[in-house]
Amino acid sequence: MKITEKCAVSIHYRLSDAKGQLVESSFEGEPMLYLHGAENMIPGLEAALEGKEQGDVLDVTVDAEQGYGAYHDGLCQEVPLSAFGDIEDIVPGMRFIAETEMGQRPVQVTEVKDDVVIVDGNHPLAGQTLSFNVEVLEVRTATEEEVAHGHIHAAGSSCGGHEHSHEGGCCGGEHEHSHEGGCCSEDETKEAKEGCDGNGGCGCRH
Repeated sequence: MKITEKCAVSIHYRLSDAKGQLVESSFEGEPMLYLHGAENMIPGLEAALEGKEQGDVLDVTVDAEQGYGAYHDGLCQEVPLSAFGDIEDIVPGMRFIAETEMGQRPVQVTEVKDDVVIVDGNHPLAGQTLSFNVEVLEVRTATEEEVAHGHIHAAGSSCGGHEHSHEGGCCGGEHEHSHEGGCCSEDETKEAKEGCDGNGGCGCRH
């Protein structure tokens, strides 16, 4: 069957950045499952998969507008070191969930100075043209429950508490990630839980 809206799709993928460097691959792990047409994935990649079927292999180039959007300088800001509370050894590359005027937003540390930390709220792949190599493994009709919840339920998983596994990548998953105790505000800053930095992976819309 061909990939259309409300299809449950299983794929393997490789994602490379504008410099041709491999960013993420699912081929060495578990395939990625997504619900087609539910905005689980960046628009450019989802559009390219429309009409494809099991066994298809495709190379897709996605520009920034259809990917993670343009890079915005205004999303870089200085945060007082004191806002990070008792967190020690803050270094570039660390990721946190920050409280902003627009609500919680994932940020990444880009520079640490004497008394301030420079954080960037842009997605790490914002402003870049991306290259995907995708293999379609399986296509089926999504269940009513999956359509209602807006995402696919892996075999044997329970959606009662919405605790989802993202092993093997998160190619576009717009799931609600839990960051309990992992936000930063004027009072304290805590590092986001490992493996759930809010930036997702291949195609993630965060």
